Order: sequence, then C-alpha cells, then structure tokens
Amino acid sequence: MQDNRGYIKGISGSVVTSTCFPNTSIYEVVYVGSERLLGEVVRVRRDVADIQVYEDTTGLQIGDHTIFTGELLSMKLGPGLLGQVLDGIGRPLERLGKKSPYISRGTHIDAVDDSEKWYFIPRLQRGDDVGPGDILGEVEEKGIKHFIMAPLAFRGKNSTISWIAPKGEYVVDDVICKIGETTVKMSQRWNIRTPRNVGRKLDLDKPFLTGTRILDVFFPLALGGTAVIPGGFGTGKTVTQQSIARWANADIVIYIGCGERGNEMTEVLEEFPSLTDVRRGIPLMDRMILIANTSNMPVAAREASIYLGMTIAEYYRDMGYNVAIIADSISRWAEALREISGRLEEMPGEEGYPAYLASRLARYYERAGNVVPLGSPQRNGSISVINAISPPGGDFSEPVTQSGLRLSGCFWALDKGLATKRHFPSINWAQSYSLYHENLDRYFTREISENWVPLREFALNILHDGKSLQEMVQIVGRDGLTEEEKWILKLSELINIFYLQQNAFDSNDAYCDPNRQLVMLNTLKLLDEEIRWALNSGALFEQIDSQFAFVADLMKLRSQNAEDYETSLISYITKLKEELSDLI
Repeated sequence: MQDNRGYIKGISGSVVTSTCFPNTSIYEVVYVGSERLLGEVVRVRRDVADIQVYEDTTGLQIGDHTIFTGELLSMKLGPGLLGQVLDGIGRPLERLGKKSPYISRGTHIDAVDDSEKWYFIPRLQRGDDVGPGDILGEVEEKGIKHFIMAPLAFRGKNSTISWIAPKGEYVVDDVICKIGETTVKMSQRWNIRTPRNVGRKLDLDKPFLTGTRILDVFFPLALGGTAVIPGGFGTGKTVTQQSIARWANADIVIYIGCGERGNEMTEVLEEFPSLTDVRRGIPLMDRMILIANTSNMPVAAREASIYLGMTIAEYYRDMGYNVAIIADSISRWAEALREISGRLEEMPGEEGYPAYLASRLARYYERAGNVVPLGSPQRNGSISVINAISPPGGDFSEPVTQSGLRLSGCFWALDKGLATKRHFPSINWAQSYSLYHENLDRYFTREISENWVPLREFALNILHDGKSLQEMVQIVGRDGLTEEEKWILKLSELINIFYLQQNAFDSNDAYCDPNRQLVMLNTLKLLDEEIRWALNSGALFEQIDSQFAFVADLMKLRSQNAEDYETSLISYITKLKEELSDLI
C-alpha cells in the first residue's frame, strides 16, 4: 500500500480539498485528518483533489494531513454477513453498539467478524485445475450454504490447486487454498463501485413473486428485473416494500434504508427479527442484510450505500442465489448526490440535480439481471432491484421519477387518493405498467394455468369499463345506465375492494400465492357469468343487489386460511346459483 501524504486546503461540508500527487485516481480511498476519517476522491485537478468524506467533518482544519492509500473503496465479504445491520459504508452496527451507543469518528471495522470460526468443507482437491469464480468449498451460514469462490484474477500462470484445507473450523482470514502463487482466504475484498464480471446474461423469464395480488397478476416483476415504487408522503411505500421483503421468493434480501426517517428503520429492526421465513422455516433476518443510513447520518455515506448493497448482492448472486435489493428511497440518494455536486460547484441540471444523475442511476440499474456467474459448477443467479421514489408533492414529472421510469421494467405508481381512502396497497392500476408480461405470461400459462392471461384480461377490461361508466354516471346519473352497465360498474368496484386491496396485517391476506390469486379471479369471473345470466333472464340489478349479500359474503372469504379457501369459494358460487335460480 502506498502512503502519499497531502494536506487540506479547503473544507466545504462533507467535501474536502487537498493537495495530491500525479498518481492519484478517481474513487481512491483517503484518510483525512488526525482521526483518519474515511474519504474518497471524487475529482482531481492537477495537484489538487476533492475528497468526499463519509463522516462528520466538524473539527477538521486547513493544513491537516490526508493519506492517499492507492486503493479503491472496497468491502470485506465472507461468512457472517447474513443477519447483520450495517451502516452506509459497511460497518456492523451491532458490534459497534456493544462498545458504545455512538460511532466514534474514524472507526474502521469490517462487516465480517475475523474472530468467528466457520466449519469449512472443501469441494476440490490438490491437483485440480481452477478457473475464476470456481467454487472451492462451502460453509454453513444460518441454514444457507455459503460458497467460497476462487478470485477472478490469479497471480502467475499456474491455475492448479497446490494445497486446500481439510474439513475443519477456520476464521475468515485463514488461508484455505493455494492456487499456484495465489493464496485464497474465506473472505475477499471487492470494490463496491466496480461491477462484477459474469459468464453471460439470461432472459428474464421467471417471476419475482411478491404475494401481492395487484403486483403478481397485473404488473409482474421478473427475477433479475427492476421496479420503481413512486409515491408521495403517506402512500405506503415503506409498508409495501417491507411486505415484499417478507414474502418475496428471493433467497437473499438486502434492505437499504437510504436516507429515510430513523423511526421507520427502527420498525424494521424491531419487527423483522421476530418474523419467520415461510419458505425455509428460519428467522426472516437469517436471509436478510439491512443497511441503515438514516437521514441524520452523514450525507456522503448515503450516496455510497446503494453501491455497497449492490456489491453484497453480486457476491451472493455469484453463489447461485436469487437476491432482492430493496432501497427506500432512491430520492434521498439523489438528494445526497445533489448536495455533494453543489459543494463541488458543478453545473446543476434540472431542479438542481447534477447533469449525470441519469447516468449514475443507469450504472446502478445495469448491475441487476439474471446471469450465469463465472466459474464451475455452472449455476444461475439473479439480482432484482425494487426502489422506492419519494417525489416532492407526489409529482411524477420530477427528474428522479422520470429517470427511474426510463430505466426500470416495472412502474408501480402509488396514488395519494387511494391512500386517503385507506385502499392499500395504493397502487394505481391505470398508471402502473410492466414490461415483463410477454416472457412471464408464458411461465404462468405453463406452470400455473392456461387461464392465467384470459382471467387477468377479464379483470382489466372490467376495470377499464367501470372507469368509463363512472365518468358517465357523473354526467347522467346512475339511472341512465342499463342493467348490465350497472352490474359492470358494481363489479369494477368489487374487483377493487376484493382483489386489488390487500391487508398486510392480516395473517391470511398478507400473502397470496399464484394459485390462490387464480382462484380468486376465477371466482369473480363465475360471479360475473351468474349475474349476467340472471339479468338476461329478466331480473333487475336492484333486486339482486338488495336481496342477496353476495358482496359481504365474498369479502369474508378474503380472510379465509389457505386450506379452506378454495372449498369456501366453491360453496359461495353454488349458494349464489341457487339463490339466483329461485329469484328467476
């Protein structure tokens, strides 16, 4: 490690100007002042460098020393990451909290504990040829196999294993393998801003299941896809994301609290450890990593937090896992970028954001995807990105929302009007969209039912017709509608309250698997057929609506447990048929 010293020439908030040397590089790590505050070079001008400091700069003075390390900002990755709560630059908050309730400035500690032992099981043996990314062995981490992979670069030309550790317990800094001249430990350091190379990218043809009906059926996300959830204050972004984190079919979930209020992160930290992963039967936190960078923490660390989360995601993706990144919210990240850009005196773009906002976002989104990682045995892994956006005043035309809209495959628009009516999730079906329909429709048709697409189209058509009729009613009144139009209007309302609404706090309704989603849609279709038959047979809609409690009975079914659900729906339709026959 080189040790080039400079001295501070200027201080502007979290940005420090220092003398530097000809070999200084962009994003080089710098230690600033006597407390060795962590910083990163963001601009070089001849013999002067601008340094973004990730900690509070109070107390720094002109003339204080800076140390240029010659290394890029990196994170130590290895067994022990799962279940951790990290800050924006990867420091473990739980271990730091045991020493003091406050993080001392200049504290440098890795996320993985170098004193904890792990039981290593080798998969290869001496004499085997190894390529970049090959799996050398594994350890058990909270019920999940943590694979130890060969580094991407070897020193020298020899790629044969000359020694590999036998079964046994080792700490993360122990050497467990020698490949030619390269020694491999259980831990590795990866640069957080450098995307990991992959073998090849795959089609996005499998669904990222959230258990939320309006998302999985109407606006599905693919494993390896990207989605944004824009919405104003109080529209339910955080609850929606927390519900996705709890129920999604991802193997690993990385939740990034990026500049959000501390009380919201506190709710996550208090609630998630008490929840159980329904797929594995293990505590939910055992498959999660939380990155907490709340609004009162240093703004510069907020900018780095999403790259930190993405690097951890790539690490587990390369092991062959499906990883979900949930960032709340990307608007706070963009605000941090704007603040740093302002301190660098860069030319502002739209609404004061830097001109490179879209390209920085694109660089982050492009690291998502469904891939075949480098190395053998061959395996598939994916990173799905779900970002909340907090547009000021709920204005979707602002730059961050528009950039997210252009770069993502799913747009789940939250509606303030729906939230005011206590309609949650408050996703506006008329504004939202998904670009993954074509590939995922083939999957749902093949794996779930050939009726999946026709039933979804039936529901969407009713919603569109109901919206048009609602506009007509405001002009001519409900009496101006035909009997069938009155039913369509009622059915569109029923789809909204029975199907699109979902109670995240009801144990039976919080998660809805694809089969149950299909049964519920099919029930609505059968209900439509029976009511239309009655209307065509001479019944009046007012008679049906006033004499039968078909709406109340249907709403009770939504909270039925999964075992009794299909049976109860069949009984509901059978009873309705008998009542309508008696009426006719």
